[in-house]
Amino acid sequence: MVDEYGNVDFISEPTDSQILTAVDPSVAGHQDGWRSEVMGWAPVPALPLPRARVDKNRIVNISIFVLLILVVWIIWRSQIIQSLEVEPESSEWAFESSGIRTLQDKGLTGEGVSVCVVDTGLDSSHPDLDHLSYTFADIWGSSETAVDHGNLAHGTLMVGLLVADGHQKGIAPGIELGIASALGDDGMGTNSGAESIVADAIRWCWQSFGADIISLSLGGLQDQNQTREGQSVSAVRQAIDNGVYVVAAAGNDGGATDDGLVAVPGNVDLVITVGASDEDGNLWSGSSRGSQIADDGTARMNPNQKPEVVAPGVSVISTGNNGEYYQSTGSSISTVFITGILALILEDNEQLKPNGNDRNSDCIKEVKWALKNSSVPFSTGIEHDDKWGYGSVSATAWPQEAENSRNGSQRK
Repeated sequence: MVDEYGNVDFISEPTDSQILTAVDPSVAGHQDGWRSEVMGWAPVPALPLPRARVDKNRIVNISIFVLLILVVWIIWRSQIIQSLEVEPESSEWAFESSGIRTLQDKGLTGEGVSVCVVDTGLDSSHPDLDHLSYTFADIWGSSETAVDHGNLAHGTLMVGLLVADGHQKGIAPGIELGIASALGDDGMGTNSGAESIVADAIRWCWQSFGADIISLSLGGLQDQNQTREGQSVSAVRQAIDNGVYVVAAAGNDGGATDDGLVAVPGNVDLVITVGASDEDGNLWSGSSRGSQIADDGTARMNPNQKPEVVAPGVSVISTGNNGEYYQSTGSSISTVFITGILALILEDNEQLKPNGNDRNSDCIKEVKWALKNSSVPFSTGIEHDDKWGYGSVSATAWPQEAENSRNGSQRK
């Protein structure tokens, strides 16, 4: 009826609403009384029957709105919208202040150096890690492909600091990378694992993967009443005896509850044990203090006093799960910085790498002397401190000191 008669209004019969009268809409709404008189409905007013009018402009606007919603949904589903997000902050200060970028400006990337990271594993789906070539061993579980078993992707964080290529460039992106998962989420918000599994991972790193450096952003409590050394300590000693460098976290129990003992296996003499500093170059309050009495009751001697060095480790940003970036604090972070710098040094000084059948710890001792002599003390006149070790790492001075050591310079 509407299509047939076009632009008209309909007035219903007051006594029977199903009876309609078509009227000119130009008089609707202002002559209802007159219509009632003419049509014989007075005193009941004749009111127009409500009718939906078709507004072509409104239809167009609604269509555009629906289309816009559809496009936004498609973009969200395809994750293109991520490119519109504000770029996350970086921790460039940590790379600059330690001197890493200066070494990289010389063309050093860690090429030819094998580094094995013992941690929770790897989430390789992060876009900053999609270029990686690596060897993965799931000592914690049984996965044949890379997986991160940890709380907050701890292993992925460490690997990103070392080799990421994207939002933030890693320390030594050219290394040959091995990853051994030995820790996992314990359900209480932390990562943990059996010492036997950690020991197996350490052995895999140098026996199967062939690591020049093993990076341990982990540690256990020292038990001074223990009559036999733990399995992880034994595994580390074996690696060192075969010329493999081991870098380990000092621990994060600094402050009033600090037991004065660096974490295991950072307590082993020839391990490079690392504490944490912040953006202002200050020691992080949570960095563990070291005892200068070894497990056998003898005094620790240079260059093996604990910890040996501190490096950036406070509010440092790196790769996380699902393409995200996480911020983290602790000596775990600092450990990777020392690992990466050491990889650059070994690239530039291949003679310092473990080579051939006659493998021993001689090169490790030389590199540790160089680290001791090149570190920047927090306070003049103090050779070693139980908290900050020999001082802050200098990625530029350390390799130069190592070169001097190879040329027969005096130790200090």
